[in-house]
Amino acid sequence: MRVALAQIDVQFGDPDANFTQVQAAIQRAAEQAVDVIVLPEMWNTGYALQRLNVLADEEGQRTLKLLSQLAKKFNVNIVGGSVAVARDGQYYNEMLVVNRQGELLSRYDKVHRFGLMAEDRYITAGATENLFAIDDVPAMGVICYDIRFPEWLRKQAAQGPRVIFVSAEWPTVRLPQWRLLLQARAIENQAFVVAVNRVGSDPDNDFGGQSLVIDPLGSIIAQAEDHAQIVTAQLDLAQVDQVRGQIPVFDDRRPELY
Repeated sequence: MRVALAQIDVQFGDPDANFTQVQAAIQRAAEQAVDVIVLPEMWNTGYALQRLNVLADEEGQRTLKLLSQLAKKFNVNIVGGSVAVARDGQYYNEMLVVNRQGELLSRYDKVHRFGLMAEDRYITAGATENLFAIDDVPAMGVICYDIRFPEWLRKQAAQGPRVIFVSAEWPTVRLPQWRLLLQARAIENQAFVVAVNRVGSDPDNDFGGQSLVIDPLGSIIAQAEDHAQIVTAQLDLAQVDQVRGQIPVFDDRRPELY
């Protein structure tokens, strides 16, 4: 599986500019003959949470239309990061995943809301898992703050995904923890982690990128810098079986004690 990490500078509170930017980023990534393109968190609005009543994508329709069109045009799977979505009078931080045919594979509302960026005041928490298959490869997806909850990822990883996709708006000041947390999630779940962060700034935060691809042993095999760019990596999925065969942590678990 060849993946592309679309590390972009999200424009605060400007969905039109962001949709144009994402379209261009997906096109650039698709030109590199990849199987999957991954976007960062809240790329349609940034954390302009006080204006979600006018900025959020109603039912995610605009996002899904764009991602579906581009997936079909370029014959590529898209892990659509996440966008601010309005639904039934509430707002969600929602990840949309589409396959090469433009079909919706999954939609996931972020489960853990990050109080330091006021998500708990404006965003409704999700309550469902996010497991799907990309080109028959079992995978899962989580959003940003979710990675600080290893029990949430383990609950899903125990069901067999080989790749964990992460979309984030992770501030620069906490990037050392970003790297360590992602490496830990890869090691303990014996899976590839493909994590995309944004760059740029908003009125309250700076974002330093450093999107990562990490193998099941926790080694970093690709890393972005601190500017907008497309980074690609090849995942040798046979490595997942090899690592899980050597140390069968999922077989050795004792969940009745946890």
